[in-house]
Formats: sequence, structure tokens, C-alpha cells
Amino acid sequence: MLRPDADEALRYLGIPEPPEDLRRRAGEAGEALAGLVQPRYTYRVCGLERREEGFLLAGTGVLLTGSTAARMLADCRQAALLACTLGARFDLKLLALQARDMAEAALWDACGSALAEAGCDAAEAEIAARFPELFLTDRFSPGYGDLPLTLQPDICAALDAGRRLGVHVSESLLMNPVKTVTAVIGLSERPQAARIRGCAYCQMRETCQLRKGGIRCGTEN
Repeated sequence: MLRPDADEALRYLGIPEPPEDLRRRAGEAGEALAGLVQPRYTYRVCGLERREEGFLLAGTGVLLTGSTAARMLADCRQAALLACTLGARFDLKLLALQARDMAEAALWDACGSALAEAGCDAAEAEIAARFPELFLTDRFSPGYGDLPLTLQPDICAALDAGRRLGVHVSESLLMNPVKTVTAVIGLSERPQAARIRGCAYCQMRETCQLRKGGIRCGTEN
């Protein structure tokens, strides 16, 4: 059973050095959440076709444009599309908590984000096991760097995420259920030493509460 990392959840809340009582509460919330829902994911590995505009994932309508995709996929002949969600049951639980205890709801929301990331990690590990001769890039998502959020509908369509996971994208490009992640992972025949991380590449850098609190999600290289 996958469980959310309590420290990661607290970092989502902007609390890098929480008091022990809060860490305990985060751990308890994470255990309760893991008992309620587990991440579900689907992925699809496609060949990459280099186009003037970017990288087209063969057999799909997904065209990865911009410098982020160009740097991440420069050595790749294939890439995996991934979607992971906690499903509608989490949304219902969160709404119920918000109606009676906003502090607890915030903690569950952060644990939900951490659990969704744990699901992505599990999917990535499965992909790596399927292709032991290849090397994976860091996964990157629409909204990261200059990879546009407008790719969300195409990625979900390519993965048949509506039927497989019950995932849909709103007209404003919000994911439903709320704890849903889509991502791209490049597969290369060579080790991938270069990693694109950090606030300089993120489209949320101006509004991110973590950044305002002096916290960074990753390390810029």
C-alpha cells in the first residue's frame, strides 16, 4: 500500500521544519488517507517523431513544444505519457472536511498531493522495470517550464484517461478529480545526467506559496 510522505506533505503546506505534534498529525492523516484511497495510474510509451515545432508522440495527437521538452528529450527516441489520480473519493472526503475543519482539510489536501506523487513514482518504477536497458529522464508535466497546460486534454485523450481513470479536463484546463497528475518521461539509450528542475523553469514561479516561503521543489542545474 502506498502512503504519502509526511515531510513532503508538510513542505506542500510551506512548513519545512514542523513541530513534532504537526508531523505526527500529518503522519496520522497520511495513514488514514492511504486506507481510504490509493493512486491509480495509466501510461503509454510512444516513439518520438522530431518535428520543426517539437516532438510528436507517435500514434497520438500530443505535440510537445518548447525548450523544456527539447532539453529533456534531446537524447530520447521514446517517451512515456503518464496520468495518475486519487479519484473522486478523495474529492468527496476533502469537501466534507472543508465543511467542518479547514485546518484538517488543508493537511489532507497536502497529503493528497504527496500521495499522488507517490503514485507517479510507482508508475515511473514500473516503466523503468519494463525497459531495463533504457534510462529515464525526470518526469515533467504541463505547466512546468514552457510546456503548455493546453496539452492536458491531448494527453488525457491519448491515455483514454476518462474511461480508464475517470479523469477529465475542464474548459479552464483544471483536472478533475483534483488530485490528478499528468506527466512525460523520456526514455534514452544513454544515462541522463542533465536535469531540468527549479523555480526558473516553472510557470507557477510568480504565485507559488512554497517559493514565497523560501522553499524550492528541486535543485536547479
